[in-house]
Amino acid sequence: MASNRGVVYVGPGKVEVRNIDFPKLEDPRGRRAEHGVILKVVSTNICGSDQHMVRGRTTAPAGLVLGHEITGEVIEVGRDVQFIGMGDLVSVPFNVACGRCRTCKERDTGVCLNVNPARAGGAYGYVDMGGWVGGQAEYVMVPYADFNLLRFPDKGQAMEKILDLTCLTDILPTGYHGCVSAGVTTGATVLIAGAGPVGLAAAAAALLLGAAVVMVSDFSKERLEQARSFGCEPIDLNQGAPIADLVEKVLGVREVDCAVDCVGFEAKGKGGEEQPAIVLNQLMEVTRAAGAIGIPGLYVTDDPGSKDPAARKGSLSLRLGLGWAKSHSFFTGQTPVMRYNRGLMMAVLHDRIQIAKAVNATVISLDEAPQGYADFDRGVARKFVIDPHGLLKAKH
Repeated sequence: MASNRGVVYVGPGKVEVRNIDFPKLEDPRGRRAEHGVILKVVSTNICGSDQHMVRGRTTAPAGLVLGHEITGEVIEVGRDVQFIGMGDLVSVPFNVACGRCRTCKERDTGVCLNVNPARAGGAYGYVDMGGWVGGQAEYVMVPYADFNLLRFPDKGQAMEKILDLTCLTDILPTGYHGCVSAGVTTGATVLIAGAGPVGLAAAAAALLLGAAVVMVSDFSKERLEQARSFGCEPIDLNQGAPIADLVEKVLGVREVDCAVDCVGFEAKGKGGEEQPAIVLNQLMEVTRAAGAIGIPGLYVTDDPGSKDPAARKGSLSLRLGLGWAKSHSFFTGQTPVMRYNRGLMMAVLHDRIQIAKAVNATVISLDEAPQGYADFDRGVARKFVIDPHGLLKAKH
């Protein structure tokens, strides 16, 4: 049997590259999955959501193979797969979805009812998401292949743009979903909270959607400079001023049309003190009456690492009365990637968006993944793309 290696969560603050089982056409409960395929992983990315687990801020078990952002080449096809073939280069939505249940049929693939016995929604290599093995590895199994996989129309063209296309698995659709949910459109003024990869992807998506002004807030000067590099207005939170004052310096008014939370439950205030609800409360302050707030930033049901007893159970001190008084709409949850990935693929292939440049996509080897996690954790302005077989190194 062929060998396989993957990035494994060992414990808080530590990951290792280890030998892992070569994938079989089986689901996590040991049932045959002839609807699936096995992929040779071409690229797989480190995500901020992975970092939450690695920091020990979830109930993730030791030994979990990480990775939900996967692009790969099909090397084995289950007998029930009809429309995906050997050698196809495909993008894998991070959502595991059956395509058969009510929510999948209604395009809410982030909360599939059949792929996770514990609750709605499945994902690769993630805590409480159904036990699907992650794809920060050399090989991975993808179920329900005909439904889940997005095949690139031209393999050669796709490899030339692979650093952009690797973002289709998660951060580009996630940032785009946050913007669409917040009502970003032609001429809109937008505040993106967080200049990590998802925040930068949301900013690039806002520009693609026609926003007039895109502001990105963060404490990291390096990440803010990355946002500035493709036309965004950086909002430096180190100034300590009220968020409305900082917005007013850019726009001349104290509110925005649309806001997107790309930070999530590990939000911090000035001085680095964790305040899990601070971003949501700030966005309610500056979003116009009857405006919307997109919330692709991750919030968890259990946060064992929090110092706040309420936050350990996912309870936050929200100023919900303010949001109610301003008639705000809130949109939360996992992004239904398939709602957007085909259109965004076309935007990439036809040069309407340069997402790899926006997020500073940086190729590393599988063996360099632990260092990539460490660098990402200290806030570098990069999106780390793991190259398990060295297929990207020659091109990029």
